[in-house]
Amino acid sequence: MTRTGILSGTILLQRTSFFRDLTRKTFSTAYGEATLFLSRDIAFVPRHGTDPKVHILPHRINHQANLLALREAGAEEVIAVHSTGSLKRRLAPGTLVVPDDFIDLSGGPTVFETKAVHVTPVIDDGPRRKLLRAAAACGIEAVDGGVYWQTKGPRLETRAEIALMARFADLVGMTMASEAVIARELNLPFASLCSVDNYAHGIGERALSIDEILEQARKNEDRVVKILEACMEGGRA
Repeated sequence: MTRTGILSGTILLQRTSFFRDLTRKTFSTAYGEATLFLSRDIAFVPRHGTDPKVHILPHRINHQANLLALREAGAEEVIAVHSTGSLKRRLAPGTLVVPDDFIDLSGGPTVFETKAVHVTPVIDDGPRRKLLRAAAACGIEAVDGGVYWQTKGPRLETRAEIALMARFADLVGMTMASEAVIARELNLPFASLCSVDNYAHGIGERALSIDEILEQARKNEDRVVKILEACMEGGRA
């Protein structure tokens, strides 16, 4: 059975009927267990865990297990949703972006441990275009292209770090590059829909507040879900 893999937060399980009738299944992989929610067309991984009281922080996410489980579940491509900070004033909170490249100078995780493999990471144009078409079909504006800079987390970045990043990238976050690289290693086409939930430290006029970041993320959720629904419906057509 072939499916579309989806990586996102746990809130999607509670917000829409599109994700309501999924069957929970735990997969054992060479890198540990991963819990997925499955339907005929979807294999969904809540990257921060399934317990709303226990949030898996970005630096503790088992990306290898998540992506290996998606492949084992029959995923032929992966669409991920990411909460991001804006490095550009023109990308105000509330903006949706479908990035086309990323930077991760930390190296990040890999599924290769004993084999000399040098993968050239990319964000695949096929699922990128699918996301952009779905957004257009919903009448929702999504920025085509942008560079995502990944930091390790869980802390936010200093003003000096953001000033450096802003010279080379448009968005900052803590998970997308790791997922994109491992998807590439597993030959899973990958694309991301990024929700801009705040200005990064020093870009906006006010100090960052986690409550404000979460509130903006909640405001973006309905549009994100509509795009995902249209994307899945388009894939069935």
